[in-house]
Amino acid sequence: MFERILIANRGEIALRILRTAREMGIETVAVYSDFDKRALHVRMAHQAIALGGELPSESYLVADKILDAAKRSGAQAIHPGYGFLAENAAFAAKVTEAGLAWIGPPPKAIEVMGDKITSRLAMQEAGVSLVPGMTESVSDAKDAVKAAEQLGYPVALKAAAGGGGKGIRVVRKPSEMAMAFRTASGEAVSAFGDGRLYLERYLDRPRHIEVQVLFDAHGNAVHLGERECSIQRRHQKLIEESPSVVIDEAMREEMGRVALQAGHAVNYEGAGTVEFLWSGGEFFFLEMNTRLQVEHPVTEMVTGIDLVREQLRVAAGEPLGYGQDDIEMRGHAIEVRINAEDTTAGFVPSIGTVKNLRMPGGTGVRIDSCLYRGMEVGMAYDPMLAKVIVKAHDRQTAIRRMHRALEELNVSGVRISAPAAIAVLEEEAFQKGDFDTHFLESLDLSKPRGKEEQLAAAVAAIYRRHRAADKALAGSGETRRGWRERSRAMTSSYSQAATRKSGGGEG
Repeated sequence: MFERILIANRGEIALRILRTAREMGIETVAVYSDFDKRALHVRMAHQAIALGGELPSESYLVADKILDAAKRSGAQAIHPGYGFLAENAAFAAKVTEAGLAWIGPPPKAIEVMGDKITSRLAMQEAGVSLVPGMTESVSDAKDAVKAAEQLGYPVALKAAAGGGGKGIRVVRKPSEMAMAFRTASGEAVSAFGDGRLYLERYLDRPRHIEVQVLFDAHGNAVHLGERECSIQRRHQKLIEESPSVVIDEAMREEMGRVALQAGHAVNYEGAGTVEFLWSGGEFFFLEMNTRLQVEHPVTEMVTGIDLVREQLRVAAGEPLGYGQDDIEMRGHAIEVRINAEDTTAGFVPSIGTVKNLRMPGGTGVRIDSCLYRGMEVGMAYDPMLAKVIVKAHDRQTAIRRMHRALEELNVSGVRISAPAAIAVLEEEAFQKGDFDTHFLESLDLSKPRGKEEQLAAAVAAIYRRHRAADKALAGSGETRRGWRERSRAMTSSYSQAATRKSGGGEG
């Protein structure tokens, strides 16, 4: 096993990897940009090396800086986390050429599966059922219209490279294609440095189901069941759970078989995720993510398997040591992503300084977080600040537990995505399992959700009333002093009532 690894990432995933490594007796090396010099992963690692620069393009995305840090620190391996260089085949190759272990799949597997067109070709050759679509890129909007006419509208115009919902546009008629092509191609160039696009048939109301897989270097492989990831907005997930309410044991076995078939087709090693679209009882291969997923904790909660530990073991050359019959899913787990976003204003990014901070706890609650008081939240990095994960013996109990946990959560200084998640949890259709990938976009998120949001809205309403009354004071017979005394009494009365309702003050 490794004695020291470098974690080429930041935020909650850097802390997630660091904690498992420490439990395994492995020393950790953190890297950081100037923006992150006070971050928790920097403070908790055995070593921390500055990369310089404020932006990702000046720090975490500079391969030579990462490799130099690994050399200077004496690290034997590099774990890329997710995002940044995690699915960069060229970087993975550089790591191995430098004599370091890459804690991830072989560069060739990343290259094949990281490109949506080559992955479709590989899966087609392996006999895996695909969403109907192209196996070559389109050169311009005119070619895209011709291809769409053959596939049938609506179609999804998608970036060939990258992932994370970037470079995707839905086109429902020919007149929409030119604009969609320009925006999707531009977004793909900005996000991945590759503007190639291709088309797939767009399934109007599908569910997004993914299967976690593990492969070692000795030919052993298992799947760890499925995750339901349909609660998303513009292809950005908000809530994930395991297992899915629409997948029975027979379909789970079949999806797992296909997922392992996909991995074997590219000689996969390590942890990976095979994503499917499910519609009307059928499922179709979408893509394979050649890295750890943000939502991996729900799989860990129901299987009891530490996926980071397994990544480290496989990268060190160890066999899995267990087979498919040893995998058992118990209970139900749900994860909510806590992003710095104002969900009542269209999920716009929220920036600021984290002031008060209160995290939930209790039975069956896990928090993966990089938050601390005084933390600066800016625009240059991914908005995800934390993940709240719960487990219970059944889905309904897990939903109630998550609702309770989100009510306890308080992050002041920036707006967070918890109210949107609370809105989903309160919907009867979600509780019954009746939803698809458009469910979140169909909800009215303009009203406050959760005690903290309701309190903030009520205080804002009082403030507005005070301002209006203050302006009207000049035309009334009441003195300013009299109005101030009355308003203070009203505010005090409200605050006491709010404190009684919430069970205490802010933590």
